[in-house]
Amino acid sequence: MEDTLPLSLSHVNKSLVFTNRLHMLLHFTALCFLVYYRLRFFFQDPQTQTPLFPWLLVFVSEIILSFLWILDQAFRWHPISRTVFPDRLPQDDKLPPIDVFICTADPTKEPTLDVMNTLLSAMALDYPPEKLHVYVSDDGGSPLTLNAMKEAWKFARWWLPFCNRYRIECRCPKAYFSVSENDGDFDGSTEFLSDNKMIKERYEAFKGDIKRVKEDQGNSGDTTGIMSQNHSPIIEVIHEISSSEMEQVKLPSLVYVSREKKPSHPHHFKAGALNVLYRISAVMSNAPYILVLDCDMFCNAPASARQALCFHLDSKISPSLAFVQFPQKYHNISKNDIYDSEHRSAYKVLWQGMDGLTGPVLSGTGFYLKRESLYGNYKIKDTDLEIQQYVGTSNEFIKSLNQNCTLYSATVGHTLPREEILHLASCNYEIGTKWGKEVGFLYGTVCEDVHTGFMLNCNGWNSVLYDPPQPQFLGNGTTNLNGLLVQGTRWYAGLLDIGLSRFCPLICGPLRMSLLQSLCYAQLTCFPLYCLPLWCLAIIPQLCLVDGIPLYPKVSDPFFFIFLFIPLSAFTKHLVEVLSTGGTFRKFIIEQRIWMIGSITSHLFGCLDALLKKFGLKEASFLPTNKVEDDEQTRLYQMDKYDFRTSNMFLVPMVSLLIINISCFIGGMYRVLSVGDWDQMFIQLFLPAYIIVINYPIIEGLVIRKDVGRIYPSAALVVTSNILATIITSTLYSLLRKV
Repeated sequence: MEDTLPLSLSHVNKSLVFTNRLHMLLHFTALCFLVYYRLRFFFQDPQTQTPLFPWLLVFVSEIILSFLWILDQAFRWHPISRTVFPDRLPQDDKLPPIDVFICTADPTKEPTLDVMNTLLSAMALDYPPEKLHVYVSDDGGSPLTLNAMKEAWKFARWWLPFCNRYRIECRCPKAYFSVSENDGDFDGSTEFLSDNKMIKERYEAFKGDIKRVKEDQGNSGDTTGIMSQNHSPIIEVIHEISSSEMEQVKLPSLVYVSREKKPSHPHHFKAGALNVLYRISAVMSNAPYILVLDCDMFCNAPASARQALCFHLDSKISPSLAFVQFPQKYHNISKNDIYDSEHRSAYKVLWQGMDGLTGPVLSGTGFYLKRESLYGNYKIKDTDLEIQQYVGTSNEFIKSLNQNCTLYSATVGHTLPREEILHLASCNYEIGTKWGKEVGFLYGTVCEDVHTGFMLNCNGWNSVLYDPPQPQFLGNGTTNLNGLLVQGTRWYAGLLDIGLSRFCPLICGPLRMSLLQSLCYAQLTCFPLYCLPLWCLAIIPQLCLVDGIPLYPKVSDPFFFIFLFIPLSAFTKHLVEVLSTGGTFRKFIIEQRIWMIGSITSHLFGCLDALLKKFGLKEASFLPTNKVEDDEQTRLYQMDKYDFRTSNMFLVPMVSLLIINISCFIGGMYRVLSVGDWDQMFIQLFLPAYIIVINYPIIEGLVIRKDVGRIYPSAALVVTSNILATIITSTLYSLLRKV
């Protein structure tokens, strides 16, 4: 009877489904009335008409917002949650092996100690060590990372037995020692206190060893920064070091990989690094399941592997299941999260909604992937020659496609000629193959996760989101405005790359997956387009307010209710979602603010970046997010003060639009009080007032604050902002009056 018990269950919140669909119906009806009101404009008496140009701009903006809203509703059609039963899994000797991929690229922006903590937390997963193989991709080719891994291996021989003996939950050493009270059932025992003191001393020694390695590398005049883009492949298995001091314990296999780099050869960023790990692991351990982690996303709890296998080994969903995605959560987020770094909406609303369709999108880190799902369609080939044209010339890799996954697990790295493994990490290996096109992680965008997940869905694979009460993975969230906007620009450029390619979800999605799932992917790839209506609505109604051009119905007009209902409906829905997922009203305001700031900056620059790449005017680029902690930056973040130390490229649009809105609001108030047409201009008065209130921290940073995180009123910023505001105002104002 026990064998028939399910490993996982899904739950549908019927009341949430009902309220979501009722809201869709009411809001969509209101949007239809809005369109009807706008279309009536074209049948009015030309003598009494509002000028055509501003009316069209606002109407187009409302159409774009309505279109994006319709796409967004697909996420809310059928949300579900899930439960797992790890105690029903097979015995340890029957569990499948797992390969762990950890990617790092730049030790100056991704601190080596943090990378090693992620590595140690992955090695300490609650899983048979002989069935766990950890691969680290060092795209910087840094000796510091390799030597730090050797030191981590030594420390792991003490750390892993300690975690297992006392059933430690948090198995990332840095996180474990940062809390005042350690977990486990042995807190009061003398033996535990003694071992805890000993392991802490060894961790401090481990930190000192890494610091010494870093200093030695700096003193030797190492040219890692130059060599990182031009070096031969380096692959090294971290071997056991026998010592009478160390406990004799089984450890997971640990492999260092630095793929070959040549300046003249495209490297395809993270997707290229993952594909190298994918090939090398196939001929060394060939585990059927792969855990992918960013270098700063440590395992916060040891149970994730068993939780993921509750889906992968569930006979009802396993045949078509490509990956299990865990939410990205962060350990350095403050209570109010002023930069919305935790992406509450994505993981608490959108991904759960996709899970109720055919599964969430691949999210870059914290997912357990079925190796077979990335094979592509090689199985349709009949001869070895055709297979080589598909996956490359490595006979060992071709054998791995159908071999037993445990073939090399006992002696990882020692059964194959070294030349064979190095060949798989060479620049030339993928030439003339389907890698990045049909096999492995896909190329063509820096958002390789979304692109790969989309094509997996197109090929018939499903996915699962599992959000357990205890976060299984924790990373470093963005705690400064510059990081937020730079990261956002990269993401939105990558998403729009997909939308502008032949893989556009609105074109190829409905033919290969459900319509609702296609709409979800379409919303993600079209998300950067929010910049268009927000720029328009932050300028046009305000200028028309000053000139007395009405763009919205009077308060006494029955259609005023429609224009009142639509924003109230959207805001109320957003507020309810924030409150129901553990947020506060302040969190609601913060998300509105970050959405506005992001739309007029990173959305805009992401769109421009994608268009320039589309027309061949710019090459794709990828700059890792800086993960180095800054004490002053952290202090400001914990005080809920925005750190405006960012490029004028981002500051100028924010300041310029605020200048326009403040000026137009003051001029509009004076005009309304003089003329007395407040009922006709009510909405156009409310709009700049709302923008000013929501973005008050920008005004505070420019005028009131005196700390280091304020907006310094430099000549370049002041002059550029005023010139931009003047150009926009004068140009559009003349057009509004003429057309």
